[in-house]
Parts: sequence; structure tokens; C-alpha cells
Amino acid sequence: MGLDEDALEYHRTDPPGKIEMETTKPTNTQRDLSLAYSPGVAAPCREISDDAGDAYTYTAKGNLVGVVSNGSAVLGLGDIGAQASKPVMEGKGVLFKRFADIDVFDVEYDFADPDKFVEAVAGMEPTFGGINLEDIKAPECFEIEERLRERMSIPVFHDDQHGTAIITGAALLNATHILEKDIEDLSITFAGAGAAATATARFYVSLGVPREQITMADEHGIITTERDDLDEFVEPFANPPGESGDLADAMAGADVFVGLSVGGIVSQEMVQSMAENPVVFAMANPDPEIDYASAKAARDDTVIVATGRSDYPNQVNNVLGFPFIFRGALDARATEINEEMKVAAAEAIARLARTDVPDAVRKAYDDEPLQFGPDYIIPKPLDSRVLFEVATAVARAAMDSGAARRDLDLSAYRERLEARLGKSREMMRVVLNRAQNDPKRVVLAEGDDEKIVRAARQLSAEGIAEPILVGDREEIWRSIDDLGLDLNPVVVDPEADQLEPYAERLYELRKRNGITRKEAAELVENDNYLASVMVEMGDADVMLTGLTHNYPSALKPPLQVVGTADDADYAAGVYMLTFKNRVVFVADATVNQNPDSDVLEEVTRHTADLAHRFDVDPRAALLSYSDFGSVDNEGTRKPREAAQRLRADPAVDFPVDGEMQADTAVVEDLLTDDYEFTDLDGPANVLVFPNLEAGNIGYKLLQRLGGAEAIGPMLVGMDKPVHVLQRGDEVNDIVNLAAVAVVDAQQNDY
Repeated sequence: MGLDEDALEYHRTDPPGKIEMETTKPTNTQRDLSLAYSPGVAAPCREISDDAGDAYTYTAKGNLVGVVSNGSAVLGLGDIGAQASKPVMEGKGVLFKRFADIDVFDVEYDFADPDKFVEAVAGMEPTFGGINLEDIKAPECFEIEERLRERMSIPVFHDDQHGTAIITGAALLNATHILEKDIEDLSITFAGAGAAATATARFYVSLGVPREQITMADEHGIITTERDDLDEFVEPFANPPGESGDLADAMAGADVFVGLSVGGIVSQEMVQSMAENPVVFAMANPDPEIDYASAKAARDDTVIVATGRSDYPNQVNNVLGFPFIFRGALDARATEINEEMKVAAAEAIARLARTDVPDAVRKAYDDEPLQFGPDYIIPKPLDSRVLFEVATAVARAAMDSGAARRDLDLSAYRERLEARLGKSREMMRVVLNRAQNDPKRVVLAEGDDEKIVRAARQLSAEGIAEPILVGDREEIWRSIDDLGLDLNPVVVDPEADQLEPYAERLYELRKRNGITRKEAAELVENDNYLASVMVEMGDADVMLTGLTHNYPSALKPPLQVVGTADDADYAAGVYMLTFKNRVVFVADATVNQNPDSDVLEEVTRHTADLAHRFDVDPRAALLSYSDFGSVDNEGTRKPREAAQRLRADPAVDFPVDGEMQADTAVVEDLLTDDYEFTDLDGPANVLVFPNLEAGNIGYKLLQRLGGAEAIGPMLVGMDKPVHVLQRGDEVNDIVNLAAVAVVDAQQNDY
């Protein structure tokens, strides 16, 4: 099937369209329904009647945007009318929800008359927290937005005008940064004089470009004041009489070209006529004014090119802006989206592009080498950090400019935004905050791996830890330079540095295990053994390894050198699995192949302690294929005996039970209805599996089929904090495990 047929099938598959409504409160019982509707709605209605602002407290208004259009200027389709524009407006709602967790009602009005349109939209103010105007033709769109902004006390934003302006504004800030040009010195030429072009030109003035250095041209040539067809929005950018010509004349000597017109109107010769190191934003869709490759090949100096297409670098995509701008505006309960808020959004987007790109984003884009420079001046839409970077900046600007009706603690607000990205982000934020309160020295074996270097930069920049890199010193510094990282770590080079004290200590520790002095000297040249001895001697507080080794071989050196804690005989690997509204800790998934009851008992204690570090009150279940003695054999007795000893120990301050089946452990109705005698007062969140096979299989099934996000494996029971990464872990995984280790070191005062 072709694209059109695929799209039709996508939209008509039952249920038709792309959106539906879901309830956010329980509706399972008669009492639930009486609270949701009659008579329960009376109480919030009275509160809102007394104070209209309480609508944000008792209804969904604060997270609800109206996407409103008359279908008079649908991108690529033109004036197709209100009804035909509905798939586009539903699609806009999908983007709001997907990227910023904002709910949307799409509203299509069959009004060509601006007066009727304005009246209809203004009358919906009690319903929505904000209005996104979409696909309304110029010049009516300017008048409609302006009149609605004057009449309504909620944000009104015409994305076709301001979205492109904000995203290209961010791109312009970064282009001038790379080219070392001052924005107030730029000469800018626009092709096009519609809503997007005039709004973008006005926004560039807000960023610092002098109005008189902007030239605008349309299909008739350079716009001058001699023209009698100019509206009030284009007129400020008209050249004086006599400064006429065509687009080629306008581009000669220009620093920046901004195309918001039609495809194929710019030649390589026109790009060659521009100033040194020019910027070309060719954003006509689907075909740009000049294609990316032709623009880059037109000159020998640096040409920074952006288009609206996803198959070229530097895609100008409005989804980088409107969801997050509305998120910040809604959460600050802003009365408008003003110029200060738009500038703040552009600056935040620009700053984000200058930071290291997460591995998850690189993978989403086929492992493109995404790094700040001429071919990467705008973040990718799938970079989840845009949410808390841009929304926080917009909320701050709303408060600073007086548009906000609500003061936000921006640090706490940023964390709430991060929590919207998933339960794992929320849980890790607890640990990251604690780590930042007292950073520790983290020695990273495999320190010359690029991912380790990037993780070290993040650990240092965010104040989570003080990284120590073990590896080839020249290779590490080459990576730092190639990646353009602001990083100055401690580096220990096993091939070049003096390791005698570490060799002597390793010999002392292992001489009764058959290690000679010569062998100890050779072993400390291995990054895993060297990092292990550094931690054991106190030259580092915590250790991470395993990124380029298999798990058993990476675990062996720290087990031999660091060993288990004084009160522990066994180590274990724990995964934290996060679902939408639930967190569970799974053990043991990496270390003990066939544990006896002593091992299961100790692993349960360690895992419960780990849950406490994430501010989770543990409820532990020791799992089997039987419930509470329904089957009696050696396999079922092990978890049963471990649970009995734990319940009998007065030092155990958490509920624990077993043996039990997995569904019994996690389904509350089974616990309360069938096994009311259990010590668990709710579904278990610490699941201890009977053996390594079951633990590893179980966590992977929960992750892959249950949709859980996994953090780990976190190694518990060690004398000092050591974690073994998995091969293929991403930078974010390395940072998270390092933070867990830092908190462990804090609690044990290493």
C-alpha cells in the first residue's frame, strides 16, 4: 500500500480517528459514580461558584487546551474547510498529549467571518486553560489572535505564526554562536510575507535583530513602502522607496536567508552571493526553497542550513515549541503567552542543543552522530529533556513578566515535569537529589570508552559525583576533545602510572588465595582490578564497571578485592521495575544461581534496604509456584523458611511473607480475600525469586511484556558500593547507577 492508503487505514481502524476520552478517577462502584456525578458534583460546583479560580482545583481546566480552526489555511492543503481539517486538529491533540501530557479538545468552526469566529472562541473561556489557534489564513489570523488575546484571560497562541518563529529563533541563536557573529549585526532576508514570515521577523527583532536590517520579498519582489497592498503586519518590514529588486537582489550580501514561501526558488548562485559563513533556513514544505545538499555545496566556507524536513539535519519542527510552551503557561496559570515567554522558550531550546545528547535520542535517530555544531543546532523532538527545560523556562518568564497567576517553586516544578516522563524518572530523582547533596568519588573502569567519558561529564556537571577515569590517558583526552566536553577528570592510566601501592595491597589481600607479587603487579594493570583496589584502599568511594565485559567476569575482581559487607555473606543483583503507578524491586537476577534459605533471607534484607533508599516502604514476598505450604518439597521449603525467619526477627521492620505465587503477591484482592492471614498489608513491592533463572526470566518478562522500565542491576551486599553495568547500557544508565552508589556511600559514610 502507498502512503495515502496506509494513512487512511490508520485513521479508519476502529475506533476511528486518533483520540478518545479516559476517566481519571475510579468509576467502578455506585459510590464512585455518585462522587463523579450526582450528587457529588454539587460540592465542587458551589466552590467554583464562590471562586472561579477553583475551576483549576476541581476540574481538568488547568490541563486542557482547545485546538481551534476553521480550516482556511491547512498546511499543504489550503482552504479545505472546518470539517476536512478535523484530522489535522486531532493530530495536534496527539502531539500535545504525547510530548507534554496535555489534554485537548479539537474544535472546528465553520466560520469565515472573523467576528463570528472570535465570538465563538471567546465564549469557551470557562472550558479551557488555553487556546491553540491552528491553520487560519492570513491576514485574518493576526486580527483573530489579537482580539482573542485582548478579550480572554487565558493563553491564546497561533502556532502557525509563533511556532516557526520560536524554533528558528533558537536555531538563529545557535548559528550565530557557532559562526561567532553578533545577532545585532545580522542582515536577514525573508522569502515570503505570510503569517509565519511576518511573525518570525517580529520575533527576530525581539531577539535583538534591528528591524531595519530585515528585508522581506514575496513573489513580486522586495517589499517597499511604495506598494499599496501591504497590511499593518508587513508594512514595518517594507524597504524605503527605490530599494526594490527581486529575491536574488535581496539575498546578495545577507548573513541569513529565511524561506517561508515555496520550493525551488533559490539557486546555488544566490547562496554564493550571501555574506561570509551564511545561514540558510529553507523551510518550504515538502520541498525547501533550496535543498540541503545544494545549499551546503554552494560554498567552501561554513554554511549552516535548516529545513522543515526530517530527512535532513536541523529540522525546524514546531513540536519542539507549542506543547512545552503551553505546559509552562498552564502550570503557571498564565493569562497570556507573551513575548518574554516566547524568547525564554527559544533560549531554552538553544541551550539544550549545546548539551550532550542522550543515547536514547541517538538510537531513535539511527545512531546519528548528534553533537552541537553546524549540522546540529536544534534538539530533536524525541529528546525528552525538552519538556522540563522549555516548560520551566516559560513558567519562569511568566512569573517574571507578571503573566502568571501562580507562583511556582521552579526546582520542585522541574522535578514534577520530569516525573511526567515516567515513574522511573520520578524514582531516580529522589536518589539524584540525595547524591547531589554530598557527591562522592566514583571510579569508572573502562574509562576510555566514549559512553563512560560522556557519563563522567554528566556526573561532574550535575554535581552527582567526582569521576575518576581508569584507562588510556591519551585516548580519554582525545574523546573529551572530540566530543567537545567541558570536563577535567582525574585519570589513572594502568599503562603509564605508578601502581606499586595498589599491587602491594592486592598481594596482601590475595596472597592466601595463590596470588604472587608478580601476578598482583600484572593484575592491577587490569582496569577492573585496579578500580577495585582503589575503592578498597579508600582512594575512591564507589566503583562502576562492566560496560565492555560480560557480567561474571566484571563481577569477579570486586568480589575478590572489595568483598561483601561485614554483616553480609552474599551479594545480589536487584532491578527496580517501574510501571505507570507501581514500583517493584526484583531480586536476585544476576548473582546467586541456586540460593538456599539463608541466601534468600539475606537477599530479602538487602533488597528491602535498597527500597528504603528510594523512599519506598518495602513489602516483601518470597516467590514460588505454591501458596503458603500448598506444596511441600525442597524447593518450596527454602522461601518458606526464609520468610519465617524474617518474620520472627524483631529487627525486621517491614512486612514479609511467603512462599507465595507471583499473582498472589501482587494482586490485592487475592491477598485480602483468599489469604487474609498474610502479614502483607498490601501488594508486594519487593519480589524475591527462588533462583537465578526465575529472577532473570521474571524481570525480563515484566520489562518486555508488562511495559516496565528497568533500572539496574544494582548490586547489594558489598562491603563498599560497587555496581556492574550491562554491556550496551546507555549513558543515562551509567549515571543512574553511579547516583545509587553515591547514596549508598553517603549512608555508610565511606
